Amino acid sequence: MKTKYQVIADEIRSKILSNEFVVGKVIPPELQLQKDYGVSRHTVREAIALLVNEGFLRKEKGSGTYVDDSYQRRGDGVSSSKTIGVITTYLSDYIFPSIIRGIEQKLRENGYSLLLASTNNDVDQERACLEQMLSQGVSGLIVEPTKSNQYNPNLAYYLSFKERGIPVVMINAYYEELSVPFICVNDTKAGYLATKHLFEQGHQHLALITKIDDLQGKYRMKGFIKAHEEMRTNFDPKNVYTYTTETKAQVFETLREKLAREQEVTGIVCYNDEVAQGLIQALAAMGKRVPEDYSVIGNDDSFLSTAGSVKLTTLSHPKEELGEAAAEWIMLAVQQEMTGNKIFEPELIIRDSVKRITN
Repeated sequence: MKTKYQVIADEIRSKILSNEFVVGKVIPPELQLQKDYGVSRHTVREAIALLVNEGFLRKEKGSGTYVDDSYQRRGDGVSSSKTIGVITTYLSDYIFPSIIRGIEQKLRENGYSLLLASTNNDVDQERACLEQMLSQGVSGLIVEPTKSNQYNPNLAYYLSFKERGIPVVMINAYYEELSVPFICVNDTKAGYLATKHLFEQGHQHLALITKIDDLQGKYRMKGFIKAHEEMRTNFDPKNVYTYTTETKAQVFETLREKLAREQEVTGIVCYNDEVAQGLIQALAAMGKRVPEDYSVIGNDDSFLSTAGSVKLTTLSHPKEELGEAAAEWIMLAVQQEMTGNKIFEPELIIRDSVKRITN
């Protein structure tokens, strides 16, 4: 458990890294900090001493305590000139090992080291990761946004990177509130191709399961709607099932209850392969089979697409190639050679999870 002075030091450090306390400016006096945190003067002085030692603050006799940036030149032994920070939502799950492998291989080929962290799609953990990267003095940052379709309280940290001249590129998604370059898959097209394929196979009543706290889910839903519009077919909003990072388990139960009552839906577009495999298991528990009773399409062409008893029809994701592209982008940016966004176009991969319906 942290002591009071360590907690205060953490809060002041966060304010420095998010630019609430600006380099070269004086911080509130000790008496004010005592009142703000409800602690003794001794505790405040311990917190300040810790931050002075770390290089976040400097004391000037008779003038006050100022925000310093010498921490950026320390780096705890990490070379800031050749270190790239990488923040992803997850490290060992799903498609992330392949993306990270692509990043790491390209960076190491060019003499860069990698500082890796993950957020578990949690904004508090994202803040800690961003503070770590700023403290370590990375020369560039590759980041997968956390809950990119919701307001994020950490946006100020990304502006801090920009003000410090540290280039940032986002992968898989981006924060629409920020003007930050990104490398992504065309998720609208992915949702569109999946939905269109089901229509082409004779399915008329479709459902969608999508993740609504990430931007990918929003755009895949947009593609689902676009395909309906193109086919001049109305979709039932009740057949769109959304979930967040925290509510994924419940969405299968909701869908099972709905499908048990309603027989119209024959095709289901899933946010990704993981959801598709979870759906297949949920349907099996109902005594239903894929594709005999329901046709299911995944997304991302992950290892899960061929790991189950039913080989999934899915959409491609470049994975390692996307990681390599992100590494190439950030290395150029470190050398002041800025390039634009890069969007990969998905392709439909047809396997065994969709049945053709003939009238």
